Amino acid sequence: MTACAPPTQIPPYFEPLGRTPVSSLPIKTVLVHGQRIAYLDVGTGPPVILIHGFGGSMWQWEHQQHALSHQFRTLTLDLPGSGLSDKPDIDYLPNQMLDFCIGFMDALQIPQATLVGNSMGAGLAIGITLTHPTRVEKLVLIGGLPSDIMAKLTSRSFRQALETRAPWWLISFGNWLFGGLVTDSVLKEIVHNHDLLTPAVLERSNQNRRRPGIIKPIMAVRNALPFWEADFAPRIGEISHPTMIIWGQHDQVFPVAVGEELHRRIRGSTFVTIPQAGHMPQWERPDLVNRSLIAYIQPSP
Repeated sequence: MTACAPPTQIPPYFEPLGRTPVSSLPIKTVLVHGQRIAYLDVGTGPPVILIHGFGGSMWQWEHQQHALSHQFRTLTLDLPGSGLSDKPDIDYLPNQMLDFCIGFMDALQIPQATLVGNSMGAGLAIGITLTHPTRVEKLVLIGGLPSDIMAKLTSRSFRQALETRAPWWLISFGNWLFGGLVTDSVLKEIVHNHDLLTPAVLERSNQNRRRPGIIKPIMAVRNALPFWEADFAPRIGEISHPTMIIWGQHDQVFPVAVGEELHRRIRGSTFVTIPQAGHMPQWERPDLVNRSLIAYIQPSP
């Protein structure tokens, strides 16, 4: 049934659940390798591409659009298999995801950009930097992605998701029955300040989990992690691009010590800790993260 589901209906506008009023933004689409990719494109200036994490979507960057668009062309995509983008029946191997990201840049005629990745999106940004170094200006890694993922992972929910061997159709059925409880549990591990998890935020996350075809790609991405570990994790120390690493002080997915190790492995990198924040500091403490991003990405005079 999932394989035969029609393409996701894409809403015309991105509606942030901002703590301060922010105008809605048009959601655009572009074909990349025959698949429809949903994205936001706001502002002018040096291009910055925001890449969400495992099971996430463009909404994880809702507090960056307005702030960054004053200085940069800010592009935020739903990766293939996620959010509003198409969910092709592929293996979601690292090389396939890298091809989609480079194809996205080619389709929008972006020869080079700063990449900002959160969690597994940081791993994708690392992979692009190592395989297509001329396409990356600067690199920003927020909350990930280290080598030896399972050894360093401290989130119970993420560990269960990565270790389960149940078939995708059974997980889809369980998601239909108990998705709300799972969403609440996962978000409470990702977000430090639970007061931010309003009913509107929880409902939006539940809607994302209920999108047709979402479970099979998530499981495929999970199954592809060993390929990232084998092909890219051992090469993290080869990164020579200007790199900033941002970590939430109360990250329950990967503790701060994991970020500090990543900082040591990438020579010349900058390390920033965000107080009172968990695994998505850009969403939880956008005031501090946006200030760091703007100061770091701005071209030198």
